[in-house]
Amino acid sequence: MKKIAILGSGDGGIFEAIVNYFTGKDVEIVCLSDNLNSDLLVRAKNLSVKHQYLPYEENAAYFGTHNFDLIVLTGYSQHLPPEVLNLGKFINIHPSLLPAFKGKDAIQRAFYAGVKVSGVTVHRVTSELDGGKIIAQYPVLIGNLTHFDEFEAEIHSLEQKLYPIVIDSILSDRVFDFQDLLNSKCECSGGCGRCH
Repeated sequence: MKKIAILGSGDGGIFEAIVNYFTGKDVEIVCLSDNLNSDLLVRAKNLSVKHQYLPYEENAAYFGTHNFDLIVLTGYSQHLPPEVLNLGKFINIHPSLLPAFKGKDAIQRAFYAGVKVSGVTVHRVTSELDGGKIIAQYPVLIGNLTHFDEFEAEIHSLEQKLYPIVIDSILSDRVFDFQDLLNSKCECSGGCGRCH
């Protein structure tokens, strides 16, 4: 059985997509948050996923005594130091095509910069902000008539679709293939829409 930790600070939409993807598979998920009042912990409780509050200062002690095949960041608001990163394999998802638009507010900055293509990147976590090796990327086109809300929704939908498949590829020790994403079953209610 593979064991993954999902470490985040925010709402947990991506977390829920990961949990749903791995339901019925031989994977144990533990949810960790540095925000005691995060929606992430509420979602984990509602989904009956093992979860706990993990203050930032306790990361080194926790990951030094718990073994995970993969530690998955989803909206984690803190910068992890090398002494923590050396305790496991950490990956992150970022809402831009790195190395463009590193850091916070990437969706807004990309949109208002007027770029015509942005997207989502899954990358290894290093001590450099959003600077680790790129594992997978997928583009989102921004049309001349695209509203910000539409673009933001498409980015978030893509994050929830791409991240679980990339995590599965890593756990299975195989190279991520875009056919995995393109051939995956539709998750849109009422027929295929924006999930591909």
